[in-house]
Parts: sequence; structure tokens; C-alpha cells
Amino acid sequence: MRTKFNLFACALLAACGSSNAQSGLPVVAEDTKADLIVVDKSDRILMLYNGNTEIARYSAIKLGDVPVGHKQFEGDEKTPEGNYFINGRNPNSRYHLSLRVSYPNAADRSFAKSKGKSPGGDIFIHGQPNWSPVERLTHDWTDGCIALSNAEIRQV
Repeated sequence: MRTKFNLFACALLAACGSSNAQSGLPVVAEDTKADLIVVDKSDRILMLYNGNTEIARYSAIKLGDVPVGHKQFEGDEKTPEGNYFINGRNPNSRYHLSLRVSYPNAADRSFAKSKGKSPGGDIFIHGQPNWSPVERLTHDWTDGCIALSNAEIRQV
């Protein structure tokens, strides 16, 4: 079963162009803006769309330490599944650049409350830890966020 996570970018994301094949990044036309992000957790792919047109694809994304299933509670280390928005940036992030995801939504909060728990929060799409000397950690390592390489998040 495919697990998708759709994010509506609301023009906050700009895929900035003039990448080349040698960088390993997708080539995206200058000033092209993404209005939708689709994350396929099953295939470890993040795709950017402008309208119905895919404009960039990033593979080998890293997820929470428990990558299967929808995030339900604080500390479960799962990455949310469903429709969410990019609703800000974190200029003080411990990770290279970060885009805030609107998790939890009303349904997430209601479910967690019915179980007497917190739904958690602080879910982001971000690069690697600021302290990391490597371009990409090779395992799932986030607490529920979606991690790209630093070069990829700069392009997003």
C-alpha cells in the first residue's frame, strides 16, 4: 500500500533553477514555484509540483525512526500521513533550513486527546543536522520530520 503525505506549499516554496546534472539535483527552471509537495513514504520520494506538472523529484529521503504508519502521538517518531500545509520556516533550526508542516490538524488533536495523549508537533521538512559533517545521514533518524540533503533543501 502506498503511503503519501501531501503538502500544499501556498507559494512559500520556490524551486530555484540553474541546477545541473553534475550536482545530482533536478534541473528546475528559474523562478518556477511549487504549489504542492507530495511525499511518498513507501518509496522515499519527495516530489514538487506546479499545478499538475512535476517539477522536481528527490529520492532517498529520511523519515522518523519509526517510518511506517501515521504519526499519532508525541514521541512516537512517526512521520505524519495526510494533507498538511507548509505554514512557516524556523530560522533558529538545529537543522539546515527547515519548513514547518501544519501537523497536527484538528483530527490529529482530537484523536490524541481521546486517548489522553498529546499529538506532538514541530514537524518539518529540513536538511541535515547543523553539526553533521556528512551531506546525508544514511538511516532514518528524525523524530517524525522529513530530511533531505542540504543541497536538496536549499533547492526546495
